[in-house]
Amino acid sequence: MKIIRSKGFRPAKAWQSVDIANMNGITTRLHWTDRPYQWHVNNGEEVFAVMSGRVEMHYREHGEEKVTLLEAGDIFYAGLGCQHVAHPIGEARILVIEKEDSV
Repeated sequence: MKIIRSKGFRPAKAWQSVDIANMNGITTRLHWTDRPYQWHVNNGEEVFAVMSGRVEMHYREHGEEKVTLLEAGDIFYAGLGCQHVAHPIGEARILVIEKEDSV
C-alpha cells in the first residue's frame, strides 16, 4: 500500500519522478517539472494526467503540429506513434502511465 501526496512532490531536477507502481510492465510515475521535455514517440501508448499546474501539449497529426492546453484534472492520451512534447507553464505535476521501457 502507498499513499502519494502529489502536492508536496518536488525533486531536485525537472522530469524526475517517483515510481508508484509497475503492473505487468506498465509503469505509473509521478513527475514534477518546470521545463519542457523533448519531442518523442513512446514505444507504446501513454496516459498523461496533469495533477497540478498547466501544460501546453504539442503533438503532431498528419505532419501538422498542434497545441492544446492541459490544466489540473485534464488527461492526454498518446496512442501508438503519436509524436508529442510537454511544455509546462510554471511548475506542473504529472501522472504518467506507460510501458516500463518507454522514453
